[in-house]
Amino acid sequence: MTSIYELALGPAFKSLHPRIQERFGFCSSDRTASIGQGVMERIWFSKWAALPLLLGTTRHIMFPQGGSGIPFTIENYAYQDSYGRETVTWIRKFKFPGMIRHFDATMIYSSQRQGIVDYLGNKQHLAVDLEIAAAPNQGIRIRSGDQRFYEGWLGFRFPRIFTGTADVCEWYDEDIERYRISVEVTNPILGTVFQYKGTFRAHFIETQPSFIPLDVKPLREEFRE
Repeated sequence: MTSIYELALGPAFKSLHPRIQERFGFCSSDRTASIGQGVMERIWFSKWAALPLLLGTTRHIMFPQGGSGIPFTIENYAYQDSYGRETVTWIRKFKFPGMIRHFDATMIYSSQRQGIVDYLGNKQHLAVDLEIAAAPNQGIRIRSGDQRFYEGWLGFRFPRIFTGTADVCEWYDEDIERYRISVEVTNPILGTVFQYKGTFRAHFIETQPSFIPLDVKPLREEFRE
């Protein structure tokens, strides 16, 4: 079985740094997970976007809080969901003084859309198309595209003016022997609405496909992609 990121990148996957290939190259049949711990050098949000970011906290989608030197963890588990789709978790926890903020997502490879779909939040209500590319620094670059909302019978595509475009780059810094991550979310009208950058180390643990921690799985799974 091939990882969803190797499927998306094709031959370009081999141009990634070996440590990035390791982090993005496993799948459910490998019975492994990547657990990262590090520090966000800076987390920033626009006050103009505070209300929608606050609403997002109810479903673990970003948050209206900033700071520097914020400890964080990231958990990437690979498993097959209830629809048989190869799935990778992105469970991020930011440990602010007196509060832990969450930013959760699950990613699948969609044969229908010929690319990765990112379900944001802990209930998979937001489905986002992702463009995956190899970055010049041997890292992986992820850019968000069309966004769709699904709940019950309701399903529609968000106009770009009401959404944020995320630009993510993760790479390995050999000088400090850590991974680096940079995220910026922009809106056509408001400009930058949310961003963070930091460094972390990651280690791998053995897992069983039939036993993935419940707190990393979404509370509901959406069939529509």
